[in-house]
Amino acid sequence: MTIQPRADTRTKTALKDGWAFSQVRSAAFPDVTEEWTSCAVPTSVHVELERAGKIPDVFKGLAEWDVQWIQEADWTFKTTFAADSRQQAASGADLVFEGLDTYCTIVLNGETLASTSNMFHAHRFSVAGKLKDSNALELRFASPWYAAKAAEAAHGGPRPVSNGDSCRLYSRKAQYGWGWDWGPVVMTVGPWQAVHLETYEYRVGELRVDAGLGGEAFDKPWLAVAELQVEPQPPADAKVVYTLSTADGAVVKQEVLPEAELPSWDLVSSAVQAWYPVHYGKQPLYSLHVAVLNGHGDELASTSQRVAFRDVQVIQQPLPGAEGTSFVFQVNGIRIFCGGSNWIPADSYLTNIKPERYRAWVDLLVAGNQNMLRVWAGGVYEPDVLYDACDERGVLVWQDFMFGCGVYPAFKDMVKSVQVEAETVVKRLRQHPSVVIFAGNNEDYQVAEEAGVVDYNDKSGKYLDTPFPARHFYEVLLPDVVHRLSTVFYWPGSPYGGKTCGDLTVGDQHQWNVWHGTQEPWANWDKLAGRFVSEFGMQGYPDVRTVREWFAPGQEVDQWFPQSRVSTQHNKATGFERRLELYLMENFRHAFDMESYIYYTQIMQAECLAAAYRLWRRNWKGRGREYTAGALVWQINDCWPCVSWAICDYYLRPKPAYFAIARELRPYTVGMTRKEIKTMRDSTTAAFYTIRHEVELWGCNSTVEPKAAKVELVSFDLNDGVVDKRDFPVVLQPNASMEIWKGDVPGQPVRTSVSQAPRPIVVQAVLRDGDGGSVLARYSNWPEPWKSLTFPEAKLKLAVNGDTVTVTAEKPIKGLVLDVEGGGEDGGDEVQWSDQALDVMPGDAQTVTAKGLGGRSVVARHLGDGSA
Repeated sequence: MTIQPRADTRTKTALKDGWAFSQVRSAAFPDVTEEWTSCAVPTSVHVELERAGKIPDVFKGLAEWDVQWIQEADWTFKTTFAADSRQQAASGADLVFEGLDTYCTIVLNGETLASTSNMFHAHRFSVAGKLKDSNALELRFASPWYAAKAAEAAHGGPRPVSNGDSCRLYSRKAQYGWGWDWGPVVMTVGPWQAVHLETYEYRVGELRVDAGLGGEAFDKPWLAVAELQVEPQPPADAKVVYTLSTADGAVVKQEVLPEAELPSWDLVSSAVQAWYPVHYGKQPLYSLHVAVLNGHGDELASTSQRVAFRDVQVIQQPLPGAEGTSFVFQVNGIRIFCGGSNWIPADSYLTNIKPERYRAWVDLLVAGNQNMLRVWAGGVYEPDVLYDACDERGVLVWQDFMFGCGVYPAFKDMVKSVQVEAETVVKRLRQHPSVVIFAGNNEDYQVAEEAGVVDYNDKSGKYLDTPFPARHFYEVLLPDVVHRLSTVFYWPGSPYGGKTCGDLTVGDQHQWNVWHGTQEPWANWDKLAGRFVSEFGMQGYPDVRTVREWFAPGQEVDQWFPQSRVSTQHNKATGFERRLELYLMENFRHAFDMESYIYYTQIMQAECLAAAYRLWRRNWKGRGREYTAGALVWQINDCWPCVSWAICDYYLRPKPAYFAIARELRPYTVGMTRKEIKTMRDSTTAAFYTIRHEVELWGCNSTVEPKAAKVELVSFDLNDGVVDKRDFPVVLQPNASMEIWKGDVPGQPVRTSVSQAPRPIVVQAVLRDGDGGSVLARYSNWPEPWKSLTFPEAKLKLAVNGDTVTVTAEKPIKGLVLDVEGGGEDGGDEVQWSDQALDVMPGDAQTVTAKGLGGRSVVARHLGDGSA
């Protein structure tokens, strides 16, 4: 259909440049002198002060503690902008603020338009008839610290909380800014998202498009426009043109309807393709263009929205032979084992994150074979670019609402604010096919249980006057908003389900009994399995280059060791020294110089997390037997350079754990576990017994087709070489794990006393395609703990050819990490390694790509290389 152009008053002017900001007088700073500094918007006070050289780099040294005054000050941003005669005469004229952080009074030409108090709100204020040739705009930001403290004092005082000051619970501001166990106290202030002036005669205010797949075979695509609001009401003869197009602009379907009618289409399966998660199919994306026309065919207003066709269900059903129910994400009829990560804000300064950085993070996820990202509740509802990237790459998104680790209040003004927040978020994110679940909070039920303020027997729905008033949000307000405004699945919290939120048999779980809690050895991951493990983790140091970044100039001279003030400043976890050393000492002989500590914590993290994915993926037994249906590591990223649970650091540098997890999430994997079995001669003795070592072998196939393969099992004595070889032809069943073999560790004698040392036998399984083709996966099972082993000289060889490194060894190697000589101290370009944290067996050469190597020498480190 041809749409006639129309001369109208539609304009959109970004108010980006020409701003200035200053600290202003306040009760806490009565004698301050205003000092105006130019800036552009979006931005924040910390960013601009650092850019102007007025505060130190908060990420370096101990500088975090020298900028705490910023959050207790008041600040004003101001600008002037022009409006031409057409804009001044427009019947519709709005100032739009996509995000203000957080307590802000907006003043235009001396008139107060509004005051805001929720960082997650977007604001649109009519300024029709108020514009002049030159307009003065001021954004007056009050101290977030004192505003939150005042709200806390006015509405009940401190409440149970973990991480940060309790006053944060009273503030609808990104909670991580109050400080977390991986991030600094950086409470930003300012216009953190775009500001612009819009003028128009008509505009599309709301558009809701639902789309999905029907039929038992999920082969019947459908689309329905559930809501269209045009402001103001268009003429009675107005019509709307709905045009569905492919990504390259080809029209799939078009329909013209009166403005009061909404389209509902049943599409033929040949017209559009289904959207699938990564590795299960393609991610075709469509666009629905909506144009509102008057009776002459002139366009009055228009908008477009992304559309994809998929069906998502969360399956909770009884499991054979086990308590509780499953918690499985099913997409287009395919049940998906969700191997992925938790996401925190990628920077303490959100305005510093460029779109390409968001996309680079999603690229890292996909390259690491991950298919789900959980946007955690203590940060922000991320910008569309992150969700767009997930849409395009097939990464499923678990989206929390922004309530984390506390017993939140629910006073009248806060309830109103949260209502608007939730409606805004759901309307924005429902269009993304990647978003498959909204969850009410992070660990708030857990905190409430620990504080003894939650009564699960109370099903009344009337919680505002209980000791846990935020149940009104999680069980009344938020589910109403999600169900009313979208088709996305809602879940009250994370973790949630069962008799308590720690129930391993229902819902999702946060499994922190490794590191936190009972501090179990990671060999017990199988005993700690839940139906869907949405958090678990282990700390590890970042890349040595990142460690160097957290030292201010000159500090490395006397602070370059793990226990230094600067190093401990960059690990925010309570008791991290005890926990790190517990797991290190239990497993490794290790040294304390910085380079060694970096290496050993990284290998520890890699081994720990890979074991979790390996053991939990084994529980994916096939349809109807999904005993563990997902594992989301805490966490993929950091908000500053630090030691944390992240598997990639602030600069997107992957740690060895990233690669170890990627191997465990390949479409085809092989796994083993080893058990020591002690059998007493009879019930009367404590002295006479036998000790056997048993190994169990399994394979996994996450594709929807069976896979013919062969497992080559080779056992090596560290000193004596190969002691056993055997093969297992297998057909890996589709979308399931499969037990392959169980028996005594080949070559391991039966012991009759604990004093007898077992032979140091390493068992390697190589999974090959077909009857012995290319390697699909490999895994080596070692006797543990490794600290008890005496490693022979491995005679490692690194053959470099351009951007590839071929690794061979004459003896088994554990935990091989490659780097360029000098660890990047020469300032040369970084190398992108395709794999790290390798186990290398004799006769099994492995090739690693090293993009950017540029002829530089490669160095290596591994357990038992003499460097400990």
